[in-house]
Amino acid sequence: MRPRAFWLASVSRFLLAVFAAFFALPLAAEEITFRADTMSGRAGSKEDMTRLAGNAQVFTESIEIRADSIELSGKEFRYVSAAGNIKGSYKDSNLEFECQELNYDRESKVVTLSGDAKIIDKDNEVTAAAQMIEYNSNSDIAVLQIEVKLEQKKNVCSSAYAVYRKKEQMLELNGSAKVVQDDDSFAAQSITFNMDTEEITMDGNVRGSVTDDGTKAPKKEEKEEAKEGGEEKNE
Repeated sequence: MRPRAFWLASVSRFLLAVFAAFFALPLAAEEITFRADTMSGRAGSKEDMTRLAGNAQVFTESIEIRADSIELSGKEFRYVSAAGNIKGSYKDSNLEFECQELNYDRESKVVTLSGDAKIIDKDNEVTAAAQMIEYNSNSDIAVLQIEVKLEQKKNVCSSAYAVYRKKEQMLELNGSAKVVQDDDSFAAQSITFNMDTEEITMDGNVRGSVTDDGTKAPKKEEKEEAKEGGEEKNE
């Protein structure tokens, strides 16, 4: 009869092997389909690069991408790069996007948009534009950089850098941050804006302009016309 210690060691090695095999299983890849006017690359190969040109389109379970040209690379076509007149959408997030250059990691679910980039959050009536936008569909968080402008209902927000949290409807603006609501405006080095409650928190060189009782302040031209009219009446 084998010693008890030998039996326990054998069982431990078996369980360790099963544990390692379980966590070594590859992640289930979502289906990807594509079409274009022309394609170059090795047909059927998922290790080499495949180039699509002319009305290029890529579809997965979560994202749709249309562009002048698209490149697929990596194992199971993990990486998607696109260029020229890009338009697309995230199905689960109900979010649309536009840009001139795109890089998408199908595993991390992170897309980087550059060149007059724009995202449209249709659920919350939000349109955001910047020179570069990085969006993570797992967290529903967008990071916007350079010439940031975000519009939502009556709110127009701008800054050099911003973080838009779609689920929480929170916007963090940094660098010459500004929020304009109709005739009211608020500016600071950084602004945190709750887009549901319209609560604003400002920090650094805070300044603002608020119109009482909602009436519109007269423009310079209107003041001059009123002054001229008064002078004519006095004559």
